[in-house]
Amino acid sequence: MKKNVIRKDTLVRILGYVGRNQRYLIFSLILSLITVASTLYVPILTGSAVDLLLGPGQVDFSLLWPILLTICALVLITALAQWLTGLCNNRMTYATVRDIRADAFRHLQKLPLSYLDQTPTGDVVSRVIADVDQFADGLLMGFTQLFTGVLTIVGTLFFMFSVNWIIALAVVVITPLSFVVASFIAKRTFSFFSQQTKVRGEQTAIIDEMISNQKVVRAFGMEDEVQKQFDDVNRRLQKCSLKAIFYSSITNPSTRFVNSLVYACVGVAGAVVAIVTGGITVGQLSAFLSYANQYTKPFNEISGVVTELQSALACASRVFALIDQPAETADAPAELQQVDGSVALEDVSFSYVPERKLIQHFNLNVQPGQRIAIVGPTGCGKTTLINLLMRFYDVNEGKISVGGQCIMDVSRQSLRSAYGMVLQDTWLKSGTIRDNILMGREDATEEEIVAAAKATHAHSFIKRLPDGYDTRIGEDGGSLSQGQKQLLCITRVMLSLPPMLILDEATSSIDTRTEMRIQRAFEKLMTGRTSFIVAHRLSTIENADVILVMNEGNVIEQGSHEELLKKDGFYAKLYRSQFEAA
Repeated sequence: MKKNVIRKDTLVRILGYVGRNQRYLIFSLILSLITVASTLYVPILTGSAVDLLLGPGQVDFSLLWPILLTICALVLITALAQWLTGLCNNRMTYATVRDIRADAFRHLQKLPLSYLDQTPTGDVVSRVIADVDQFADGLLMGFTQLFTGVLTIVGTLFFMFSVNWIIALAVVVITPLSFVVASFIAKRTFSFFSQQTKVRGEQTAIIDEMISNQKVVRAFGMEDEVQKQFDDVNRRLQKCSLKAIFYSSITNPSTRFVNSLVYACVGVAGAVVAIVTGGITVGQLSAFLSYANQYTKPFNEISGVVTELQSALACASRVFALIDQPAETADAPAELQQVDGSVALEDVSFSYVPERKLIQHFNLNVQPGQRIAIVGPTGCGKTTLINLLMRFYDVNEGKISVGGQCIMDVSRQSLRSAYGMVLQDTWLKSGTIRDNILMGREDATEEEIVAAAKATHAHSFIKRLPDGYDTRIGEDGGSLSQGQKQLLCITRVMLSLPPMLILDEATSSIDTRTEMRIQRAFEKLMTGRTSFIVAHRLSTIENADVILVMNEGNVIEQGSHEELLKKDGFYAKLYRSQFEAA
């Protein structure tokens, strides 16, 4: 029952998308009607032509030629109408697919990071790319054959009843058997195709994860383990795919068997009527046999369409499930005003999952221009605190204010534009070096770009590239080293000159000599700006105004570098552990 509801809801939503391009739908229906009418009128003309063959050498050519010319005209009209129908169906299908994929991608931009963190990237990619492509194939076949098939069945019945209602009635009596067979198979194929698309998403997720982390896999010798995982998913995909294909493949032979029964019944019943009562001519019987063949043909096509539509509905339901994921809470219309650099966290509590507590009743008051360093062991909540400041996650309890304004009362865009952020993980897009730097400020001049690059000591390696600032790189930075990629990210922030800075292990991939230069550049950049610095190398935060020492989500120590060393507490132990070897 639940699957039927899901299928019905999915179908209704698909029709809603199709309705956006209803002009193509209307044209397709009209052209399908013309195609069917022309096709079904030809057997009547053929039967009339047969009846003009009175015997050997007895042919009424004066009446036969007009009939033949009419048949030729109808064939040309049918061919043109079918070509135009295909054109309309293609435009309608791919316009629908375009809208669904655009809505899915647009919704991805609104999904909370919690969903993206918990969902494998490959599964999301599979839904937006592979599942939508599979859906397009089924939808195109549906539009191409479903309309014409249904109209052919209705039109054929009309013509058959107009010729001889007794024989037509025999055809109608046998017809439900074909529907019963198709319905029996369709119910089973949907569940198998649903399972197939789900397992295919798992497979895509494994492939994506392994390709993006191939170095780690090889470094730890996990090739065999990964192969086992892939083989397991591959076997499950094979099983459900075989079942789906088996049930879908028996649809056509089953309906063909029923259709052959219909054709045989028409032939026998027509022969009996012609011989016993003379109520039908030889030409009419030939027309009837042609109609019987045309009447049964759409059932074969529709059975194939039903199979494809089952797969299409299963894929569409996965895409709609992505679109239906709850988006981030609505953005406040207000803009962040007068960013003076003051930040306050009042009784803030947050956890990623309710059963595992992280930050509890955290308080912090940052004055404008202060440098706040955040240190502590892995998993203590340092990066989580940054996520809360940027509102990548919303607090469970408490309040965060910037410049006296609660960040829940301002738009995320205005909040995030107040920060310049450099992470340990670099992110570069496909394009030129210049394009990647300009992400910091799109209206920057060439002189400003070069000045920012020189300030971060990126200018020298950029000039050594084949095309300098016009060198094209891939989304992963291509042949650039990790340190060079990080320099570009730092240059991007240097160009934007934001009111506040967040540096999360910003120099972790840079050599010591370059790091010293970057630190001097950061010194200039941080002057007069509130800065949050997350660091594991404690030597990089000795000059911070306030050092927050976190452990298990709580600030256990707070003060300057010298003050914390004098306390001889947790920070002092961390500091000495990094330098005791020296």
